[in-house]
Amino acid sequence: MTVPGAAPTFPTGRADVELRLPADGAFVSVLRTTAAGLAARLDFTIDDIEDLRMAVGEATALVLPEADPESDLRCAFHLGDRALTVEVSVTTSTAPEPNYESFAWQVLTTIATSAEEVTTADSFTVRLTIVSGTDL
Repeated sequence: MTVPGAAPTFPTGRADVELRLPADGAFVSVLRTTAAGLAARLDFTIDDIEDLRMAVGEATALVLPEADPESDLRCAFHLGDRALTVEVSVTTSTAPEPNYESFAWQVLTTIATSAEEVTTADSFTVRLTIVSGTDL
């Protein structure tokens, strides 16, 4: 499901970097650190790197409560020209109803250049893109 009024442009195809971790909050720091390292490689500003770290944390906060027991937290990173798209997803047996009023969603959409939630029959994904050097 896409946010009403938003027109995100996310990359398609194979991710440049993919991680699979246990769906447990203890591993969020691994995703945040990976995102920061990739953003530094793309010459993001320090402020944009910190925004990305925060956005990845909020995306994870949205998907983890929906994860099936013993499932994995999957994260795909698509590197672009001064842009980084991140897809954080979990396997879920129930299709969650997006809560666009949640604190995590409000923070995420304030920080990210674009963001959306995607629900399928067996997964829940939050996609976000941050473009370095733009006013958000």
